[in-house]
Amino acid sequence: MNLYLILILAILIGSYLLDLIVDTLNLRHMKTDLPEEFQGYYDPAKYEKSQEYLRENTRFGILTDTVTTSVTVAFILSGGFNWVDQLVRRADLDPILTGLIFFGILVLAYQILHLPFSIYGTFVIEEKYGFNKTSPGTFVLDILKGWVLAALIGGIILAAVLWFFEKAGSWAWLYCWAAVTLIQLFLMLVAPVAILPLFNKFVPLEEGELRKAIQQYAEEQSFKIKGVFKMDGSRRSTKSNAFFTGLGKFRRIVLYDTLIEGHSVHELVSILAHEMGHYKMKHIFKSLVISVLTSGLMFSILSLFIRKRELHEAFQMEEPSVYGGLFFFGFLYSPMMMLLSIFGNVLSRKYEYEADAYAAKTTGDPTSMIDALKKLSVENFSNLTPHPLKVFLSYSHPPVLERIRAIRQV
Repeated sequence: MNLYLILILAILIGSYLLDLIVDTLNLRHMKTDLPEEFQGYYDPAKYEKSQEYLRENTRFGILTDTVTTSVTVAFILSGGFNWVDQLVRRADLDPILTGLIFFGILVLAYQILHLPFSIYGTFVIEEKYGFNKTSPGTFVLDILKGWVLAALIGGIILAAVLWFFEKAGSWAWLYCWAAVTLIQLFLMLVAPVAILPLFNKFVPLEEGELRKAIQQYAEEQSFKIKGVFKMDGSRRSTKSNAFFTGLGKFRRIVLYDTLIEGHSVHELVSILAHEMGHYKMKHIFKSLVISVLTSGLMFSILSLFIRKRELHEAFQMEEPSVYGGLFFFGFLYSPMMMLLSIFGNVLSRKYEYEADAYAAKTTGDPTSMIDALKKLSVENFSNLTPHPLKVFLSYSHPPVLERIRAIRQV
């Protein structure tokens, strides 16, 4: 049997089994007793409901992974990729256009496969627990807009990568790295004003006590606010959040309308201070640098495998191609992606602790930060006691009890 095929099947099945084990451990690690820190924030019935939400979402995630992994393995073993390739080749088009269509068919097929699970998750599970506010019309529009954006942005990136590997010889990976980095920076710059508004409405925070408090805090920290915006998150969910986005003159701090409605001014200033802390401590810049470096690593490794005939034979491809090698490399690279993701999450959790400390120190009000974290956890049904292995592998933020403990020590 082809060694690449054995390795790819081992990666797919091993990744599935690892996720299954971690999710099972995470469910068994749930505590039925409400942590003392949350006494007065959760009533027993609501805490029990939050745990049932975790159980149902986890089991549904396991079902989704089981189906998608099974379909992927069956598609590989049955020669499905070669069938798609031969179908596309009948049009006798330019190799780059052929590659775009090849990718488009496979990505669209995956989206269609995943669509029933997305519908059930949104309109059954999220609805059942009182989170869903998405109308069927908004749901459909979100999907269509996402597909169009993926086709436009993804198509441009994919076409550039295919062109370089077709035309640029041994230095193709370096040109790809440079091109993708430039596109990434451009998207980060324009996303707040050109992409995000396609899905949500962003309005400047209105005059009032909150805006005044934010402006006063920003002046104290010598932080020039380019924009604090309210986003209509309530169109889709009752869950709350805040985030920092954009670069340069387009950077924005965004607060969900649900967040503003559910928190005091002091808590909201603490949340904003946390987001500002990420910027002040250069977390965004550092993460961008790491992202660029890992992208370069990926392209350099890709250059070693993209034309490997044995890799194509693992997928029963009759005719090797640059686009086929690019697609199949994704299966080989997934363990490296997982390792990089774990490293990224470790770093992200460190950054979250630092941003929490920054907010607590600069506002002089750690209690408001703690209260905000507690309310967010209750509003979003966050798991208060995740398994350490689950945290290590997939949490970009520390568990809330650990964040609170760290803030108290500031």
